[in-house]
Amino acid sequence: MRGSMSSVSYSFGPGPLTPAIRAIVIANVAAYVVSWLIPALSLYLGLMPAAVVQRLWLWQPVTYMFLHGGMFHLLFNMLALWMFGVELERLWGSRFFSRFYFVCGVGAAATTIAVSFLPYEFAQNMRVIPTVGASGAIYGLLLAYALYYPNRPIYLYMLFPIPARVFVIIIGA
Repeated sequence: MRGSMSSVSYSFGPGPLTPAIRAIVIANVAAYVVSWLIPALSLYLGLMPAAVVQRLWLWQPVTYMFLHGGMFHLLFNMLALWMFGVELERLWGSRFFSRFYFVCGVGAAATTIAVSFLPYEFAQNMRVIPTVGASGAIYGLLLAYALYYPNRPIYLYMLFPIPARVFVIIIGA
């Protein structure tokens, strides 16, 4: 009878955490806990463009990616990292994936720094208020995912299947 039974399996998400994603998640959770215990760390580790340019706090374009503004900010960034990053890490390997993730995060920091020095009022506030979160790196992963898997269905609000390329445009906007 075993031969006549069909073998159907169901899964949720892309599967278990891959090595680089596991390390990034652990680092983000640890940084969140430490910054919750010592809130002043956000001033030194969050991205403040004025501090990077004027005081040469050159660590901030990297460290800001590990801090988050709250539990849900951390949760949603790590969920997106898992959902879209696992397949990319399997495709590229841990080393290239890690490099890509950090290049995207540092690139987002460089963009934030450049925009903060535009001659507009909103930009002046950006110079001195810490920016935190992995969102810049996550958006880089989303873009890569959409380029590799443009027609893969993503369920928006867990209800509406839309192609990955459209999902990324919506989320990016």
